[in-house]
Amino acid sequence: MSAELHVAFEDIKNLVLQGKAMEAFEKYYADDVVMQENENPATVGKAANRERELEFFSKVVEFRGADVKQVAYGDDVIISEWSLDYTHADWGKRTYDQVSVQQWKDGKVVHERFYYAS
Repeated sequence: MSAELHVAFEDIKNLVLQGKAMEAFEKYYADDVVMQENENPATVGKAANRERELEFFSKVVEFRGADVKQVAYGDDVIISEWSLDYTHADWGKRTYDQVSVQQWKDGKVVHERFYYAS
């Protein structure tokens, strides 16, 4: 495990839990990042993913909490399990667990995929 990855993930986690997910995104995600939710088509590039993330957060009407249950570190990979609880304008109340698999290169997330029950 890279100590740098551990420090970076702890920073991301703390920023997300403080409601500063976009600050974490700007700091740690590569310009060519690819992000994907379950089997949905991937979103390519930081600009497109920024737009997608801002759209999501603009519709969160109540945030009740988040927690990281487990984290595993590998060579340029972080796998984390999150518990999320919020209300979304379009989807209603959402309480679920989600797994994030991040691939890192040069201190930035270059690929992230989320797995959760639909």
